[in-house]
Amino acid sequence: MSEFLKMMEKLSSAEEFLDYLKVPYDPQVVRVNRLHILKRFHDYIGKSGLPGDMDDASLGPAYAEMLQQAYLDFTVSDGKTEKLFKVFKNAEAAQKAKFVGVDSISRRAP
Repeated sequence: MSEFLKMMEKLSSAEEFLDYLKVPYDPQVVRVNRLHILKRFHDYIGKSGLPGDMDDASLGPAYAEMLQQAYLDFTVSDGKTEKLFKVFKNAEAAQKAKFVGVDSISRRAP
């Protein structure tokens, strides 16, 4: 595991992530939304498709960009946009749950 990822594993609060990745933030916004910011940051990392062989010099800026986006989501969002985000997220999860692979279909065929 890279040194960057080892350091990321040691961080525990939203403020620590924001400071380490040098993302400017308003402490009041973070105080109200800290768990949501980190959860969305985690979602963005999961969806990023970053290659596993990236070096620390490339990972840092990529992670900082995703964290900044997660933070900005909560500085410009209102209840309506948050609801919309959750609806799309739930729809995406439901679609994944209903996916049936080709191999399972071919086994069922007569």
